[in-house]
Amino acid sequence: MFDPELLRTFLAVERAGGFTAAGRLLGLRQSTVSGHIARLEQATGRELIRRDTRNLALTADGAAMVGFARAILDAQARAAAYFSGSTLTGLIRLGASDDVMALELPDILMEFQRTHPGVDLELTVGISEHLKTRMAAGELDLVFGKRLPGERHGELLWRDKLTWAGRPATPPLEDPVPLVTYPAPSLTRRRALAALEQAGRTWRIACVSDSLLGLRAAALAGLGVVVHAESVLPEGLSPLPDPALPELGDLEFVLMHRRTRRTDPEQALSDLIAANTGRLRHPAIDAP
Repeated sequence: MFDPELLRTFLAVERAGGFTAAGRLLGLRQSTVSGHIARLEQATGRELIRRDTRNLALTADGAAMVGFARAILDAQARAAAYFSGSTLTGLIRLGASDDVMALELPDILMEFQRTHPGVDLELTVGISEHLKTRMAAGELDLVFGKRLPGERHGELLWRDKLTWAGRPATPPLEDPVPLVTYPAPSLTRRRALAALEQAGRTWRIACVSDSLLGLRAAALAGLGVVVHAESVLPEGLSPLPDPALPELGDLEFVLMHRRTRRTDPEQALSDLIAANTGRLRHPAIDAP
């Protein structure tokens, strides 16, 4: 009765709080998201989401559907895992940078564990450069992180533009530029300081946090600006149209492997992440 694709879209809208944000999570146009919700409401014969020009909220039936949708999708995943007959077993020690964990990676990892219940995942979240060091020391098997263009380690998933970001309508910044940043040896911190120095701008470190949640909170509080990959900007932050700020170049999101010859579980997880790249970034969304 209920198309799983429509249920996934519905849960994305509920989680993201809007059609546009859900489209970014799923790699779909806003018009496609709207169409999915309309088809699901037609299938149920009930209004699930009440929306006007400014607000969106679940109806009582919509709140009930959240539980049903999760149960249906979970049962479907368990059935698929059972009948797939996956024989993969083992342990994957996965490292993931903080910003990719804020996207759809947790859902992708859940899908992997449902499909391959014999594989244990051990997850470490941190700064890409720290994760690379731990992998070089033999402590991690696979790292989903970032590199600068020109670096050769890792399998490229996508290239992203770096941007200055902060609260919407942030006025042009005067020297010293207030920075909200990860601690060294963060790649975005390194790129920001190098670009400012080359442009002859001065700066001050307004906030240091080793978590994306802390950086987002500091930037939203107006403490300063962050340098971040444009397609995966945290919710609430916007690129700053300040022509006096220097260009930052690009950043690349990659999968890095400790072994030249990957184990079967490592290959299966790598393939799943690569196949879902569209869910992990925020492509431009066309208006409906």
